[in-house]
Amino acid sequence: MDSPTDPSPVAASPGSERRTVVVVAVGLAMTLVAFAIYALSSFRFDAGHPDFFYLADAFLHGRTWLDHAFGPYDAVIVGARVYVPFAPFPAIAVMPLVALIGPAAADRWEQIIGAAIAAIDVGLCWWLVGRLGVRSLGSRLWLVALFGFSTALWWVTTRGGVWHTGHEVALMVTLAALIEALGRRRPLILGLLLGAAFLSRAPLAFAAPFFAWVVIDAEEGGGPRTWPWADLAIYAIGVSPAVLFALWYNAVRFGSPLESGYALASLPAFLEAQRHIGLFSTAHLGMNLDLLLAHLPTFSSTPPFFRPDGLGLSIFITSPGLLLAVRADWRSRIVVALALTTVAVIVPSLLYYGGGWLQYGYRYALDSIPFVIALVGLAVARTGLPAWGKLLIVFGVAVNLLGVYWAYNLT
Repeated sequence: MDSPTDPSPVAASPGSERRTVVVVAVGLAMTLVAFAIYALSSFRFDAGHPDFFYLADAFLHGRTWLDHAFGPYDAVIVGARVYVPFAPFPAIAVMPLVALIGPAAADRWEQIIGAAIAAIDVGLCWWLVGRLGVRSLGSRLWLVALFGFSTALWWVTTRGGVWHTGHEVALMVTLAALIEALGRRRPLILGLLLGAAFLSRAPLAFAAPFFAWVVIDAEEGGGPRTWPWADLAIYAIGVSPAVLFALWYNAVRFGSPLESGYALASLPAFLEAQRHIGLFSTAHLGMNLDLLLAHLPTFSSTPPFFRPDGLGLSIFITSPGLLLAVRADWRSRIVVALALTTVAVIVPSLLYYGGGWLQYGYRYALDSIPFVIALVGLAVARTGLPAWGKLLIVFGVAVNLLGVYWAYNLT
């Protein structure tokens, strides 16, 4: 694998040690700033869907169901049991916290918890772009701003709730997997992190070939490695607990290892009609491509001069800085692999009935965003950050700042 981050075998100099301290300090400061922004953006919003905290409590008590539903939609009700259809790793991740303070207290602190998870995502992005070879602290700050404040991450953190926590946690484990892929590339760690990503957002299962390729394609001593059967087996062992848990979890709830609950969940009438066409269908492709690429707000002559409809907003409006990815070296195997993974991960969402409503931007794109950010990082490491790229990032941040306003004023 043509990695830009292979460490030098020479001992670290005092100058490099000082730089490391500065890099870590700036990264921590950026993470804290992100936490403050997310917390201030979300502190007055109550999504009313703290399902993962109560599911964590259920797991701690040996149950897979809740005693009551949080609202009329997005739950599978079987008799007196209420099942959460969303992928369960976010509930597993917060089990230690829920064991300590209880689900009700976690519910009250949901905005702070969500802000903390999103801030960790920002910190991991800082780490990732460094691994990608972006040495300029200024450029790293720009790319972290692109990720943290010019993507749907800001919106989902502001709104909170069971739908959005899954995105925050999926970003966390996916970014960690990419950091590992650009570092020590340990097959077991890669497998465990991919499994956690899949159990947070199911489309990330389609990133499995990328991390398998990382295991297979690493270069040593200027030549390709022999086929690493043992490493591939260890990678598969790392993934297998998540797959086995998902199959068991589905079977004990719904009687089939392949029934996740998405086909059974209660929905508003307009989404029920969409699902009736097919849970996944090419019939949904045009709608989702519009929401991702072309959907526009309505404009007016009064502040804030536009109104989104809650169905989506073109990624070229919310995240235009991602276009920096086109400057990556497309002769590089890792660039091609990241691009193919970006497409593979988003395809299931483009075929899905749901569309992501209510949203500002196309939140399902967050599944692919870590791979696009990696492409942007490789591009900036190769050619620097041009002025037009900074302008695109500023524009995207401004658009997403208005998204905080619409989070409270869009229903």
